[in-house]
Amino acid sequence: MKDVIVVVGAGPLGQAIARRVGAGKRVLLADLREETAKAATEVFLDAGFEASSAVVDIASRPSIEALVKTATDLGRVTGLIHAAGVSPSMASADVILKVDLHGTAMLLELFGDVIAEGGSAVVISSQSGHRLGALTAEEDEALAKTPSDELLALPMLQSITDTLHAYQISKRANVLRVAAEAVRWGRRGARVNAISPGIVITPLARTELTGPRADYYNRMIERSPVGRAGTPDEVGAVGALLMGPDGAFITGSDFLMDGGVTASWFFGDLKPE
Repeated sequence: MKDVIVVVGAGPLGQAIARRVGAGKRVLLADLREETAKAATEVFLDAGFEASSAVVDIASRPSIEALVKTATDLGRVTGLIHAAGVSPSMASADVILKVDLHGTAMLLELFGDVIAEGGSAVVISSQSGHRLGALTAEEDEALAKTPSDELLALPMLQSITDTLHAYQISKRANVLRVAAEAVRWGRRGARVNAISPGIVITPLARTELTGPRADYYNRMIERSPVGRAGTPDEVGAVGALLMGPDGAFITGSDFLMDGGVTASWFFGDLKPE
């Protein structure tokens, strides 16, 4: 039976990781937009991969369940690359919480039920979650372990209306969820980790760099220790490490790769006055 790598969010980050881990496996590229999934699939087919496409709405449990069935019908699910989501300039706070927070929790839960022994997953989170102030131990526990379909009812989420706050708490929750799910995935002999990239040039990032927070994001790039944005291939290299044999001792972890923006935020030129 063929090993299957599922890519949720068929944009540049998901593709960059899949190119490094998908050789000899079936790559299933899923996206909310059918045309995006199909275009990505054509790129992979032209590059010699065995690939197919699917449509998924990660804010919908039935949609994720359908994707899980499609994947398991193809073979053994040995990899999940979750790179789907919406940014603060793309959607309301309510939608961000439904997609980035609740959707990620459901993906990890449902694919954690079928991931094969030796399998691994990478969740693309964000540097933004690292700039959110410390939560209480009780709030951390709630975000990490509340059943996925009860998450959006948490009292701590009810007053959030600012899109950046919704995004930051969603990304913090992603990292906490990965840590909690690593315990459950480990019982199946599988691993799951997160990557928190900084500004990486993708269509989503370009939207942010020309949106209402453009000055804020450009300032982060200019005043970061590295002084530039990242590339999808740089994220792909870290994703391949985490999903491959060289990362076999790594699970439940989050890798911050932001060119030093977070370091500068706390200790450098980006520190809020």
